[in-house]
Amino acid sequence: MKKLVIGVAIVIAASTMALLFVRAKGADAGASSSGGGKETAKSVYDFTLKNSKGKDVKLEEFRGQVVMLVNVASKCGYTPQYEGLQKIYERYKGQGFTILGFPANNFGAQEPGTDEEIQEFCRLNYGVTFPVFSKISVKGDDKHPLYKYLTEKESNPDFAGEIKWNFNKFLVGRDGRILARFDSGDKPEDAKVTQAIEQALK
Repeated sequence: MKKLVIGVAIVIAASTMALLFVRAKGADAGASSSGGGKETAKSVYDFTLKNSKGKDVKLEEFRGQVVMLVNVASKCGYTPQYEGLQKIYERYKGQGFTILGFPANNFGAQEPGTDEEIQEFCRLNYGVTFPVFSKISVKGDDKHPLYKYLTEKESNPDFAGEIKWNFNKFLVGRDGRILARFDSGDKPEDAKVTQAIEQALK
């Protein structure tokens, strides 16, 4: 009888361990397949973000274009760069160039508005027609996975580093590869920026 009890206990213990193992494997699979995580991302095309209306937009939609990714803000000393961004967008969009703006309130609380307010500000003050997405975080514990990909050494060895202020700019080639990074002080219409765009468009 004692041997039978011990045998049953061993079977129960083994079954419990097997169940825990299966659950753990399932959790790992869910973590690695969650959209936009750095575990699976191979380019910016692997990310999905919300547009200003709350609709999911896959960056895969921009494959084949040269794309500039910019963290923007409405109450920053660099905010007038919206004008330059719109100018280069209009200059090069016919060649397959676009700009994606990502409002962020990480620096000096300089993007406090709602998505609707941000859109209205951009349209009325600078005539912005390139896509400006829903507000995200580009730094800190709640950093969006896209900006983890852009700023971490493992995924972006050539241009990694934390975003230090509004209006940092990443230039992405038609194949999704990051080609260049420009600081807040680099104006969109500066020669080094436009030359990089023109080279990428060739």
